[in-house]
Amino acid sequence: MTTGNSPHAKAKSKRLANLIALGACLYALGSVAAAQPAPRTPRIGWLSAGTASKEFPQVQVIEGLRDQGWIDGKNVVIEYRHAAGDAKRLQDFAAQLVQLKVDVIVTFSAGAATAKKATGTIPIVMQTSQDAVRSGLVASMARPGGNLTGITFLTDELSGKRLELVKETIPTMSRAAVLWAPSHVDNEFKGLQAAAPSLGVRLQSLEVPRAARADEAERAIQAALDAHAEALIVAPGGFTILHRKRIVALAAKHRLPVFSAWRIFADDGAILTYGPEADWARRLAYYIDRVLKGTKPADLPVEQPKKFELIINLKTAKQIGLTIPPNLLARADKVIQ
Repeated sequence: MTTGNSPHAKAKSKRLANLIALGACLYALGSVAAAQPAPRTPRIGWLSAGTASKEFPQVQVIEGLRDQGWIDGKNVVIEYRHAAGDAKRLQDFAAQLVQLKVDVIVTFSAGAATAKKATGTIPIVMQTSQDAVRSGLVASMARPGGNLTGITFLTDELSGKRLELVKETIPTMSRAAVLWAPSHVDNEFKGLQAAAPSLGVRLQSLEVPRAARADEAERAIQAALDAHAEALIVAPGGFTILHRKRIVALAAKHRLPVFSAWRIFADDGAILTYGPEADWARRLAYYIDRVLKGTKPADLPVEQPKKFELIINLKTAKQIGLTIPPNLLARADKVIQ
């Protein structure tokens, strides 16, 4: 007969006690795990001075994020704020994103300075057309120093080159109209003004009001025609990007060639565009990814585009009766037939 004091009974009792203790530990661990909050999903604040748009550059940035493993609604949340050209709304939206304590703010042109005023701690990834150092956004390109980093186009330098290309396209041109927004930070008109005298071109300023309506396109083009402009240079901005198809179509109706910086204008009928390669939008995703993974903006140098594209829309040129010089066609990165 086995007694309670036998070695066998003692071993059995010890195993039972161990099982009970293990169960208690597992229960305790489960309780602790259940009490822990779920991991916080990172949030990106999208601050745009333009209008809500499911096209360039928004689509490209989202695709770039997906390539980096970030999927909106799955492992990251994007809080969109589009000010539609209203400076006051832009400030209010920047304040909202700060209150939401987003992990990074992504912004463009005018939004960079607004975001910087709103927060000195939340990381900001920007695309700006202006000189980021001269405008005071960063301390230097190599060492930004604050909470901002990203990409700058240095538009002032590109404007003169763009006007040279317009003149090369239309060698006899003496008058050109410029559709631009004084409220936009890129100051493209000033760059064009600086280059115009040496090219023998007189510029007509067509300023887009802050709260421009769609019919502003008609007014601007009519003003260009009344002044006998031989070309219309369109500076990318909230209004001109939103209404670019309307602008290009109206100009083509009057055989007025349109020139711009971003490729999307050529895709929609502008005669020629010269500007940064479209991959810059995807490059922003690299910065966002680095910041979300803990890198400080101060440690991420501000970049300039490495390649610039010359796009010519030969189809539109033929439609309005404009002959593109062969040597210019030969230099184009893409010709739209």
